[in-house]
Amino acid sequence: MQESDLARRMISRASAESPVPDDSAEDLLALVARGDEAAFGRLYDLAAGMVFGLVRRVLRDEAQSEEVFQEVMLEVWRTASRFDPDRGKATTWIMTMAHRRAVDRVRSAQAATNRDERVAAMSVDTPFDEVVEQVTDRIEQRKVRRCLSSLTDLQRQSVLLAYYQGYSYPEVSTLLSVPLGTVKTRMRDGLIRLRDCLGVVA
Repeated sequence: MQESDLARRMISRASAESPVPDDSAEDLLALVARGDEAAFGRLYDLAAGMVFGLVRRVLRDEAQSEEVFQEVMLEVWRTASRFDPDRGKATTWIMTMAHRRAVDRVRSAQAATNRDERVAAMSVDTPFDEVVEQVTDRIEQRKVRRCLSSLTDLQRQSVLLAYYQGYSYPEVSTLLSVPLGTVKTRMRDGLIRLRDCLGVVA
C-alpha cells in the first residue's frame, strides 16, 4: 500500500463512525507487521483517539497535532514488525512513539523560535545602513532561490525540510517516504552543490 494512499485513508477514517472490533492491539499489530491492511484499519480505530488526544495535549495546536498524528500512524504501519510483546503492551509502544514525535515537534518549533530571537537580537545590537542591508538581503535571497532550483527535487525537499523547517533526518525520511540513508546522501550532495553555487569557501 502506498503511503500517500494510506494517509488519505487515515484522514477519511478519522471522520467515519465505525464500531471498534474487540481485537487486542497486540494481535492487530502482529497482523499489521505482515502487511494486513484490514488489521491496520482496526488498529487505527482502536488507537486513534488515544494517540490524537496525547499529541493534542503536547502540541496544543490543531493543525500540527493532525500532522504529527498522521506521522505516528504511518510509522506504526511501517515499523509494526519491530514491536516486541515481551517488552510491553502494544498501546504503550504506540503511545510512546506518539509522545516522542510530539515532543520532537515542540523542540523543533522552539529551536526555530530561538534562532529567530538570536537573529533579532543581533539586528538590534549591530548598527547598519538599513537600505543597504535590505538590498543585500534581497540579492542573497534571489541567489539562494536560484541555487536551490538547481538541485534535484529530493535534494531540494530534504534541504528545505531540514534547514528551513527544522526537521531531523529521520523525520525528513518519514515525511518524504525515502530511506534514511538516501536522505543523508541526497542531503550531503545537495549541500555540496549549494556551497559551490553560492561560492562558499569550505
